Amino acid sequence: MSDATRSSRRKSRRRTTVLLILFAGLLVLGIGCVCWAVMNIRAQSSRVVSDKTVPAVEAIRSVETTRSVDQVVFQEGDSVGTLSIPALGKKFPIIEGTGEDDLKKGVGHYIQSVLPGINDNCVLSGHRDTIFAGLGKLKVGNRLVVRTVTGTFTYKIRSTRIVDKDDKTVIVPTDHAVLTLTTCYPFDFVGSAPDRYIISSDLVKSK
Repeated sequence: MSDATRSSRRKSRRRTTVLLILFAGLLVLGIGCVCWAVMNIRAQSSRVVSDKTVPAVEAIRSVETTRSVDQVVFQEGDSVGTLSIPALGKKFPIIEGTGEDDLKKGVGHYIQSVLPGINDNCVLSGHRDTIFAGLGKLKVGNRLVVRTVTGTFTYKIRSTRIVDKDDKTVIVPTDHAVLTLTTCYPFDFVGSAPDRYIISSDLVKSK
């Protein structure tokens, strides 16, 4: 074999070796890029899941908190909170129950109605000659403020009306938060009054 032939073969082997090294390097680089891309995608997916999970957890906590507030239970005779009537400059305790002993202590909360602040009809009663004396002076638009362990709720008077003492529409459920005040009528009647004076108000603010 001539020197020229041997030299040509050596050069060919060198080129092959160089090409193999370059190919191996490109292969390693390609594998590294693929791994990096996969890890990046996984990290982004993890962040998305985490971002979605936090609001979901907060929502669950919010529902649980709301449920626990709505399910506060009072026994008859318990103090529920206070009713403030700014237009009259008066503030009264709210007592669970509308029995005679309850109404001697303050405004009575009708047990079968919801507590203040809940989407339904909350009914409060009081004697016309004591707690609710002067109730007839209130006008549409006046505010009523109720404070309980669950918060402070401000209602705005929507309407007033006079009904028979046996009228049950006073305590019917409603599709939004309503505060109903009821007392005997006429205000100056001597003895057992035949009618009831009703004030209906809607929740406008809670905190």
